[in-house]
Amino acid sequence: MIPSRMHQFLHDALPDLIWKNRLIKDGPFRFLEFGPLDVDRLQRLGIKVDRLGPRLVSCMWNDESPVEIGGFLVVDNLAMGQPSMGGTRMLPDITPDTIHNLARGMTLKNAAADLPFGGGKSGIIRPENLSKEDRYEVIKGFARLLRRYKKMYIPGPDVGTNDADMKTFAIENGLNNVVSKPADMGGNRIDELGGAANGIVVATKALLEQLPRLKQLPQFKNLIIPKPSDLDIIIQGFGAVGANVARLFHEYDQDNCPVIKGISDENGYLLNSKGLPWKQLFDMWKKVGAVTQKYFHDHILHNKTPDLNRMVFSNSCNNLLTESAFCMIPASPVFNYLDVDASSNPAMTTDRMGTWQIIVEGANTYSPNPARKAERKRMERHVYRDKGVLIATDYLVNSGGVIYAAHERIIPTPDHLLIPKDILGNSTAIKGWLEKNRDEFETLAERRRKAAVEKLETVIRRNMKELIDGLCKDADSLPCEIAEQISVQRIASMEKSRTARDVMENAPTIGVDKNMTDAARLLVDAHAPIVNIVSENGKLIGIVTNWDITKAMASNLPMDSPLTRVMTADVITNHPDATIIDCIRKLEHHEISAMPIVEENKVVGFISGDILARQTLFRLLQTMKP
Repeated sequence: MIPSRMHQFLHDALPDLIWKNRLIKDGPFRFLEFGPLDVDRLQRLGIKVDRLGPRLVSCMWNDESPVEIGGFLVVDNLAMGQPSMGGTRMLPDITPDTIHNLARGMTLKNAAADLPFGGGKSGIIRPENLSKEDRYEVIKGFARLLRRYKKMYIPGPDVGTNDADMKTFAIENGLNNVVSKPADMGGNRIDELGGAANGIVVATKALLEQLPRLKQLPQFKNLIIPKPSDLDIIIQGFGAVGANVARLFHEYDQDNCPVIKGISDENGYLLNSKGLPWKQLFDMWKKVGAVTQKYFHDHILHNKTPDLNRMVFSNSCNNLLTESAFCMIPASPVFNYLDVDASSNPAMTTDRMGTWQIIVEGANTYSPNPARKAERKRMERHVYRDKGVLIATDYLVNSGGVIYAAHERIIPTPDHLLIPKDILGNSTAIKGWLEKNRDEFETLAERRRKAAVEKLETVIRRNMKELIDGLCKDADSLPCEIAEQISVQRIASMEKSRTARDVMENAPTIGVDKNMTDAARLLVDAHAPIVNIVSENGKLIGIVTNWDITKAMASNLPMDSPLTRVMTADVITNHPDATIIDCIRKLEHHEISAMPIVEENKVVGFISGDILARQTLFRLLQTMKP
């Protein structure tokens, strides 16, 4: 059944006419789909269409399941490549605008990581009091809903889901239609390996090398940069990202390990100026999750570890951000960890923040919402310009997870290891089949891991260099502005390289010996704005449009009139290798809505303003400099 919160939200947001006209029924599954032309409808869902997207928003649910199964999918942008890639979040308060914000973050993150995938995200509305058995049914049911979009979107784990859930997705939809699978499926196990955390570690190391260049800016002229071994760090959010950051800092370069000075989780924070016992805390986190309060109770309160007398514990987790360190890493699922005042309900206000020199964002903080972007810029003006704290924007640095995940597609599963179609959905049969091919899958997983680590090191170091380049080049710019420029320029570069061949649709054609009725019927059947009139050998000799038919009828021409009486013989065309921007300019220059795409005198497709609006980032291309 549709989740009750989803039912209430959608019925409040969308009028009955939209339900009547847009609801898609496929067996027990229900879908409400919206694209970039549905500006008003998306506004009702809290989503503002802009120059980057979204490409698709789907509200989907199972109408017949005994347990509530439903949620949202947003494919924001496909300029970098198709399909899009992004995690599946599972929380009780999921809304379309939340998923859109995350999908836009994935658009920028995949571009920053230079990956051939668009940005997408999905969210499951988690029912209350969900049992283990019902949770499995929800995961499996949502996988079946996503099956409709497997050519446009590949899911991975996110808040509320894990690598094991991705195994369930793979059992339902196939190995190549999900990422971050377990090793027995050849997966890269984002959570287990700490993919996102690895990006944070590499970014921090790279920034220490790049920071001297910032001394040319007035707010950084007195910057003192510590040796790597003297670097002290506080981590807000000791979870899948934060805990692995602590681990990987010590595995990455054991001779130059930083000091993990403080950590926080939902129960409080721990601080020790001499350094926390990160290994002990990491092992405890793997067993029990939240560690701060338990560690305090077991090791400090009863004085079992007397050498920890410098340890501080507070049950106010946000107050970790009042403590000072060279580097602060926000890694909890909080959008606004910092703001200039309390009006946006941040974790901490800037007047109470500790003294830091760099912030490396492990959490997803980006939002395309204009109000939130304004809040972000306001915060950065105070923290970056006034306080001299460099902020490394989330999608430039925490893309390690998506890099790991992407290599499950970049290095595809060999055909002989793909799950046979006749056992898809049969977990017992698939378990035996995976065991049979265990060694090959483990080899494949290791090959993907090594390739991902190499890519991550290269891309994130480049991002840090380009971030510092941009800030030094334009002293008035903010880190969030430079970060967005880096990603958008990569997206625009990919979009500029796309051609008519990439987006054109099949062109309806008709012989010159047919009449006006035949052309009108074809226009209706093909749902196309033009019909191409061709000679016996297939050469284009004219077109007929909806307007031509309407004008002929208004002139009282008989419907059996030959096409030569109504067609346009002087046809504006383009070729398959024409760029998207060239197609836009030609349509605008000749004030036409559609044109045939011709190759070697044969019609191979057509382009229209509607196609360009639905399938390209024409708004972005029109704003970019030639």
